[in-house]
Amino acid sequence: MRVLPIQPIPFFANKDKAFWRLQTAGWAGAMMLRTMSLIANNQPPTLLVLVLIATITGFSISLVLSVIYRALITRRPIVTWGLTALVLPFAVALHAFIDAWVWSLWRTDSDAGFTNLFLGVFYLDATLLGAWTALYYMVNFYLQVEEQNDQLIQLENQAASAQLAMLRYQLNPHFLFNTLNSISTLVLLKQTEPANAMLSRLSSFLRYTLVNKPSARVTVAQEVETLKLYLDIERMRFEERLRTTFQIDPATETCLLPSLLLQPLVENAIKYAVTPQESGAEITITSQLVGSMLRITVSDTGPGLQSPTTDNRLSGMTYDGGEPVSTGVGLSNIRDRLVQAYGENHRFETIEPIEGGFAVVIELPAERRESVEDMLETQRQPALAAQ
Repeated sequence: MRVLPIQPIPFFANKDKAFWRLQTAGWAGAMMLRTMSLIANNQPPTLLVLVLIATITGFSISLVLSVIYRALITRRPIVTWGLTALVLPFAVALHAFIDAWVWSLWRTDSDAGFTNLFLGVFYLDATLLGAWTALYYMVNFYLQVEEQNDQLIQLENQAASAQLAMLRYQLNPHFLFNTLNSISTLVLLKQTEPANAMLSRLSSFLRYTLVNKPSARVTVAQEVETLKLYLDIERMRFEERLRTTFQIDPATETCLLPSLLLQPLVENAIKYAVTPQESGAEITITSQLVGSMLRITVSDTGPGLQSPTTDNRLSGMTYDGGEPVSTGVGLSNIRDRLVQAYGENHRFETIEPIEGGFAVVIELPAERRESVEDMLETQRQPALAAQ
């Protein structure tokens, strides 16, 4: 049976509880120090009552100060520190007045006057409340900075997620346009059966894209199944001209990568390798582990970059009547998605093999899902999309 990990709760996760814990611990510590001082000076035990009363007085006054400081901390610095400089001496004087008054009532045999008692405890009370004030502002300013950092991180994550969503959603309209154009051609040729089959496969593919979030990461096995679904659609257009080979290392099937990362690469290969050649081309998708990295290669047996019609495949451009027309997607889209997802910790390289053709090599960290439940959910999504 799998043991659930213990998640530590941050001390300041609940600010009210944290305040009362610090408040209680602080004044209890102050009371303990004053008690130890009395014992060290051989004072009678009855003075412990005065220490208890002084601690309760300081505890109560600090609660009032916390209400005042909470209202001042959000003001301009000159207002915050100016009013604090006025409120703190008054609070210290009140604390010292109560301590001196209680002391004079308790020790009626003392020769010291009220003024001497007041001045005697004023320094100690000023030290306690001054330290309490400094700690209060330090903790709350720290919490404000942490909260602002959390908000900044959240905004950055939202911006990154929005960027990933934009890049992912660029794929669907582009692919949808090409496929619907093929379906329209089949309908015009009155080939209703293949048109209906292509429309059914297109529906399954688009249903899968809606199941996964734009920023989601899926397993290699799931990505390959989705890719096969896409290739079934394209194979109805190109028939035997489109040949595919999958060389997937079983050790990589559970590794994670951004969803629909490979589909634009295969689409690029179809456009520049299969389409311009009467004999078509073969597209090979391989995956393997290289140390701690997952390496994925998408290669084809097309003309590579030598043909005039494929000089621009690196930029994701196509030609219409001799004029370049941007598709809005392509290899640049993949580069941007990898940068957003992995920063500098990835490799994206286009090469021309010695035997000819064109290949794209991607390396990214070999990450895997931590929980079995997530894995089962991931494997269940392609089945739902195919229904």
